[in-house]
Amino acid sequence: MKRLLTVVATLAASATFAQQDPQFSQNMFNRLYPNAGYTGTSEAICGSLIYRDQWDKFGGGPKTAVFGIDAPVNFLHGGLGLSVLTDHPLNQKNLDIKLSYSYHLELGAGKLGIGLSAGLLQRGYGNDFNAIDPDDPLVKSGTGSKFDLGAGLYYNSDKFYVGASATHLTGGKIEYTDNAKVEVVPHYYFMGGINFDLTPSLRLVPSLFVKSDAKETQADINANLHIKERVWVGASYRLQDAVVVMAGIKIIDNLKLGYSYDITTSKLKGYHSGTHEIMLGYCYQIKPKVIPVLRNVRFL
Repeated sequence: MKRLLTVVATLAASATFAQQDPQFSQNMFNRLYPNAGYTGTSEAICGSLIYRDQWDKFGGGPKTAVFGIDAPVNFLHGGLGLSVLTDHPLNQKNLDIKLSYSYHLELGAGKLGIGLSAGLLQRGYGNDFNAIDPDDPLVKSGTGSKFDLGAGLYYNSDKFYVGASATHLTGGKIEYTDNAKVEVVPHYYFMGGINFDLTPSLRLVPSLFVKSDAKETQADINANLHIKERVWVGASYRLQDAVVVMAGIKIIDNLKLGYSYDITTSKLKGYHSGTHEIMLGYCYQIKPKVIPVLRNVRFL
């Protein structure tokens, strides 16, 4: 019993951090949600869906999904995007919805996106537990919401990408309908990656993803090997938490499917069967409209 209580307490502590901005392993395919500056910089209409089943076969493990869609909008000199995230750690039920806009500047060999996001944070407790103590705040039921702001910078070229951003800039507390409160704190992100063409058919992409709330910091160091632009395999190391293996395939030219598996290296490794994550992404490339030039035969 003591051992079980220790695990539950550790999970609760982890979920407290994760309830703000949940963890994902395939961060290279999830740049829109943490960084508004990314919006529309891919010059395509792109949609993605990631589902994460954390701590498989351990009751109450977080179940998280994030959906994002973004596109360039020429008359706005930038891009527009929408992100929707649902997160269910333990008996909590969280929802984040935000719209984002990024202003684009041609800079050197690439493009700089200066972005802002605005949306709604909703936090709630379910009643999935039968409480011995009816006043235990972890098993109460209630919901609350607040306005949310984020901002980010993102630069992308053929050779590399780099971004810095912040979410929950408004901070403050969400008060539930049962008068309980949860504090929302700003989160800070850094992301970057480089393309190395090893051969005409092999491309290595090392990347770094860092998330912090100024008290806790998580960092993922990743490398993916892309084969003929159709298949990729890779691995990540999340400091003091997990080793991640991943693979994916481009099903058709615009549709890709990815999978990752987290092998926990922390003290929780003996209490669950790892973490599964599935990614589905689709991009429709926007081709510039070519206007034929009609010449007068008198001036040929």
